Amino acid sequence: MPSDVSRDTSVDAIVIGGSYAGLAASLQLARARRRVLVIDAGEPRNRFAKASHGFLGQDGRSPSTITEDARAQLLAYPTVIWRDGRASGAEGSIDAFSVSTTDGEHYEGRRLVIATGVVDHLPEIPGLRQRWGKTVVHCPYCHGYEFAGGPLGVLATSPLALHQALLVPDWGRTTLFLNGSFTPDDEQKAMLRRRDVTIVPGAVAAISGDDDVTVQLGDGRTTTVAGLFVASRTAPASPLAAQLGCAFTEGMLGPLVTTDEIKATSVPGVFACGDAALAMTSVSLAVADGAMAGVAAHRSLVMAAAGHV
Repeated sequence: MPSDVSRDTSVDAIVIGGSYAGLAASLQLARARRRVLVIDAGEPRNRFAKASHGFLGQDGRSPSTITEDARAQLLAYPTVIWRDGRASGAEGSIDAFSVSTTDGEHYEGRRLVIATGVVDHLPEIPGLRQRWGKTVVHCPYCHGYEFAGGPLGVLATSPLALHQALLVPDWGRTTLFLNGSFTPDDEQKAMLRRRDVTIVPGAVAAISGDDDVTVQLGDGRTTTVAGLFVASRTAPASPLAAQLGCAFTEGMLGPLVTTDEIKATSVPGVFACGDAALAMTSVSLAVADGAMAGVAAHRSLVMAAAGHV
């Protein structure tokens, strides 16, 4: 990129987060010939997974390879600036936002796009987190096919596990480990029976296994499955939306930045996209969400120039 652009700290839009949603948003703005700054902490949510699935044209590729290719394509546009680092503070208002980073840098932008994603909070069960993104996963659409129809498990973290347990049998015979998270009523038990789901009460004490997952219960019983599905509790990966005063909606798994149909938040000039603003998450959905946010941010700049806010 030209050196005069890289030294400029005032841009049309600052995109915070350089994973799928942030890259997609930045690409729309770059193709509109707008000056875009991307600040990325380098911690994508799916960094624990070996492969990404279900994304048209990219199925089976590693997450890092997909984003590296996308970043290279984005940086071919001369108005794009990339900064590796963590955005730690954001303030200001439309046409005059300021973003600071943990290494002391400060940037100004007319619009902000928040694509910082979420972090996953898992039950405190020995061995569970070490297998996250590998044999312990959250989404059957993303990972279910690769378990080759083997026996599968669902670890309940809330009553929402009922939905997972009804869904997962399409990928393999399923066992639902209640783990004290909820007790299905008679109607729910009937639904699970119709899906041939085995219900296992009792607390889960530990998770082990390399190529598969062994679930050990508190009473010593064990069950081995090819993969274990867990609905993690999510939280914003960054405090910036809250700092700016954006409204939040309580989603099924955690708080989400509230946006309208074109990804505008409650704060004028601030847009949010990707996992931070989506109830259902995947690479495909994050890319689509980011593209919408990028177009909406550009439209906001155009309408302001035309005298209509």
